[in-house]
Amino acid sequence: MSNRRYDLPPLDFVQGFEAAARNLSFTKAARELFITQSAVSRQIKALEEALGTVLFERRHRALRLTDDGQTFYRIAMDVLDRLQSSIDQMRQSRTSDQLSITTTTGLASLWLIPRLRRFTKVNPHIDVRIVANDRPLNLDRSLVDIAIRYAQRETAPKDAIPLFGEEILPVCSPLVSRDPATPLREPADLRHHTLLHLDYPGMQRTWYDWGTWLTALGIEDLKPAGTLHFTRYEQMIQAAISGQGVALGLSPLINEPIRSGLLIAPFDKTVVGSRGYFLIRSSAAAAKPQVQDFCTWLAEEAANDAAEDGGK
Repeated sequence: MSNRRYDLPPLDFVQGFEAAARNLSFTKAARELFITQSAVSRQIKALEEALGTVLFERRHRALRLTDDGQTFYRIAMDVLDRLQSSIDQMRQSRTSDQLSITTTTGLASLWLIPRLRRFTKVNPHIDVRIVANDRPLNLDRSLVDIAIRYAQRETAPKDAIPLFGEEILPVCSPLVSRDPATPLREPADLRHHTLLHLDYPGMQRTWYDWGTWLTALGIEDLKPAGTLHFTRYEQMIQAAISGQGVALGLSPLINEPIRSGLLIAPFDKTVVGSRGYFLIRSSAAAAKPQVQDFCTWLAEEAANDAAEDGGK
């Protein structure tokens, strides 16, 4: 290790000079550094005394760099840029175990978050951040590592990893199903109940729609006792749990509420949809160890969930 000692002016003076030189204004430099104009002026004067040269020509309401000032400005910019770059790299190395995931609000609240503790328990060093958004994000532009996207199989990216498909089935609270006044023994009994709909701007008619589902069972003329509409899937499922009606549940999102008894599937009727959930990694994050660990864990969770669901 070197024993050299540096005889340098304080870093605050150099930062104050760089801001004043870049803006050619003590006032603007002060505003940028959150100090007073007189403090900047004192810093520059002390720096000039330390260097033994004049850095600025003070003119009426104007500043101009001297030749020495221009030379020192180039040096200051280079030193500060290098210092900032090194500090940024050090900060990044301390937070290199960050992991950001974007997915739909429904999958995040009903499937991912309830089981996320199993991942963080064995990986406490990984800082997991969930970005729940029903609009697909550009991973590289948004600096997000992983996306779990709901998409048609044929439109999923080529490098996407399939996690699970979709199975659509009516679900409701056990109290709703067991009400002796309005039993739910077969799909035609839905006429006595309120149907909960997912309805958001731009939504396309798919299997995930009561009209399509009832048509598939040959009871398209069924008139329910009432309807409620929701713009978010998790809100609709929460309404079903609280006994407000019957919703079209999407497996695997409703697997946990069914296993815990919060919801039941009153019929043996299901429809297999054409969409599924796919795992996508950003190009910048694919090689990160924490991303690889999370992707492995996620695939195992999806496989275990499917196995438990199949074993009912």
